[in-house]
Order: sequence, then C-alpha cells, then structure tokens
Amino acid sequence: MKHPLAAPRIVIDTNTVLDMLVFEDPAAHDLLAQLHRGALEWLAAPPMREELARVLNYPQIAKRLQTRTLSPADVLAAFDALVVMKPVAARAAFVCKDRDDQQFIDLALAWQAALLSKDRAVLSMARRMARLGVAVSSSWSALQAQLIVSSGSDASGVGTLGDVNGVCS
Repeated sequence: MKHPLAAPRIVIDTNTVLDMLVFEDPAAHDLLAQLHRGALEWLAAPPMREELARVLNYPQIAKRLQTRTLSPADVLAAFDALVVMKPVAARAAFVCKDRDDQQFIDLALAWQAALLSKDRAVLSMARRMARLGVAVSSSWSALQAQLIVSSGSDASGVGTLGDVNGVCS
C-alpha cells in the first residue's frame, strides 16, 4: 500500500530537463519549484544522466551554458540533487519508435510515474500508457491538470497526483 504522504512520481525527458536547468523556460518554473520543495519525486536511471551529460556538450547547449556561466558539472549537480536514482527498468510491453526515449517509457511504466516528454514518438504512446495508469504530456501544466482530474485535490485546493501512482517494489 502506498503511503498517503508520498510525493507523486514523475519521469522527465532530457529536453524538459534542459528547459528547467539550462534554458530557464518559464513554463518549467513551477515544475522546478515543486521538485525543489519535494512535492514531486523525480525518478531517473543512470542512462538518463549519461544522456544529459552527452547533450550538455552539444555546441548549442554549451553556448547557452556559457551565457549563464554554468558548466555541465553544475547542471549535473543540480540533476543529482533533484532526482531519485532507480535501476534501469525492464523493457515495456510496447516499444517506442525512438530508441533513445524507450528508457523514459520503461521507467515511467515500471514505477507508475507520470511522464513529461516533448518527443513525438513518446507522446504518440500516451493513450496506451494511460491504459496502464501512466499519464503522459508535453507540458507540466497540461500534465498537472490531467492528473488533478484523475486524482482530485488536496486540502489547499491544489491538485495532487495521488492515487495515479502505484508502488513498484
């Protein structure tokens, strides 16, 4: 049985991580604030961190890091401070067209975590994943709204992910 006060789980793809930690996208501010408050449990696996480390060295990303006087190590330290590392999840029953994104699907399904992704191949699987209890969206506000409808709201009137997330032992 899930502890009633456990933070809702979420898996976040690399593009959204970049929006939060590198590009300071205003659409990601609330998500980042909730992660810092511990209101969400961000799940990741080691290959997700490796992918982020690789992407941080792309020229267009390196240029943005330089503009913000950040190093790849700074971004990885922020990532490490916010995520709960999990082992690589078993392959899901269905496969994403984009092999690089399969890991996000696998982890979200294994841990019944919401999945935040901008990847079209992932988003095209949203209905199938929803049938298995995993909400998928390209924006935090849309995902949060979707999950509020699914789970109700807490005493403050702010929606919670609540029973959308199960427990994976």
